[in-house]
Amino acid sequence: MRRFAALLFGLLAPVSLLTPMAAATTQAASDTISWAPCQEDPAVECGTLTVPIDWSRPASGTFDVGVARRKAADPAARVGALVLGAGGPGGSGVNLVSQSTRMLSPEVLRRFDIVGLDPRGTNRSHPVVCSTDLLMQAPDPIFKSQADFDRALDYNARLRADCRARTGPLFDHVDSLSTAADLDAFRAALGEEKLTFWGGSYGTLLGQLYAERYPERVRAFVLDSTMDHSLGTQGFMDTEAWGAQDAFNEFVAWCGRDSRCLQHGNDVRAFWRDLLARADRGELHVPEEPGTQVTAFMLISAAVGHFYDPANWQPFSQLLADLDSGRSPSPGALPMSADTTQEVSPNPMQIFCLDFRLPIRDYREYAKHLRRLAKIAPDMRYSSLSLGPVISCLGQPDPIPNPQHRLKVRTGTPVLVANSLHDPATVYPWAVSTAHQLGRSGRLLTYEGWGHIVYRRGTCATEAIDAYLISRTLPSPGARCPAVPPAEVRTLNEPVKPLPGTPGWMPSRLFG
Repeated sequence: MRRFAALLFGLLAPVSLLTPMAAATTQAASDTISWAPCQEDPAVECGTLTVPIDWSRPASGTFDVGVARRKAADPAARVGALVLGAGGPGGSGVNLVSQSTRMLSPEVLRRFDIVGLDPRGTNRSHPVVCSTDLLMQAPDPIFKSQADFDRALDYNARLRADCRARTGPLFDHVDSLSTAADLDAFRAALGEEKLTFWGGSYGTLLGQLYAERYPERVRAFVLDSTMDHSLGTQGFMDTEAWGAQDAFNEFVAWCGRDSRCLQHGNDVRAFWRDLLARADRGELHVPEEPGTQVTAFMLISAAVGHFYDPANWQPFSQLLADLDSGRSPSPGALPMSADTTQEVSPNPMQIFCLDFRLPIRDYREYAKHLRRLAKIAPDMRYSSLSLGPVISCLGQPDPIPNPQHRLKVRTGTPVLVANSLHDPATVYPWAVSTAHQLGRSGRLLTYEGWGHIVYRRGTCATEAIDAYLISRTLPSPGARCPAVPPAEVRTLNEPVKPLPGTPGWMPSRLFG
């Protein structure tokens, strides 16, 4: 099977202490950025910032972080610098700055310099790279025996050795806690006393860690569709399975009321179960790719990906109809193999493996997890967004630099957490948990609709987040925004190319 490790997230672990980075100071970074028009977008300035590979040992070597800036449209009304924290892991903050004119409201663009950095180990910041051929050899994540489990451990060890050899010493220092130190060096280089921040999906982990480590430098931080960095293996997998099942339930409800669903008037759950059973028996194929078998894991991955936005419910219905009738699905509808022409390919999964310690001891424990998940998600079985990352990180050596822990944030302005009720990726219980951990330093805004990323999902959510970013006006406690039709939604989800050797279609990066 092709590499599934391109779908990613994180949840309920034993509480552990934040690993300190001794002597991690912004003085260890170069405070000079030479700005020049970006090659991809001359209206945006690009540059690099030199930072230590290892913030605890600044003299051990440096590398360059890619950064970008779009200056405020109205300098006289400028509030400060707004950082866009990209999702993923593997997303690009530089790309988000380039796309900001269609993502952010005109008032935010008028008031802020929009800035971003590519997290270490990604894109323009010394990406983690691995053998494309080896990435393509990833084992099926659905194990049937201890031998399968052992083969996965062996494969992960070989892949880590290959990626480390090709990437260099940065491979062991691409955790989000180190990226938070990079972000503070970026703040200093920009000459900003405080930062305003919007982080989406996996980018919220960067915002959490920065607010915890540098609370006095927080002006206003938005965690949009948030990670919960307090979860262990069972909590992470259980909540993700719950989210996948909840999203499927919402799709079924839509099919029951909307004739655009091609399964309208039928038993959608029975139809789906039959497709999964046919996939289990090896009976589903793609006519245009002879020999390519559609597995149950691929089907579940496709479902979770389509559930990122309710606008994709109808295309998902079409995919199910195509598979049922033997027609070839639309390009990109299934997670098929990606381009394999390059010798090496980026693999940001290492970031997740250094941020989340989610061990499984052996096949017996693995099988126990699957049986429990099947009870939580009777239609979906599990979430590919939890199973894939957990399997990809099996055997990761201890200790990791950024283990899970409960947040200890004490900021002058409370952090705003925003989440959809029906998010298949960063599930709503994560937002409730994160807001609870923040306590008085947090406020939760609930979007009562579907999908991943709240900002630009209707007037209510957009105006609430804008008011907070611009004037630090918080929504009232318990604030909720009504669901809006999909046609009215614009989101900050950034499409990305699939990782070679991974499914050729991804929702929006692992966690997006």
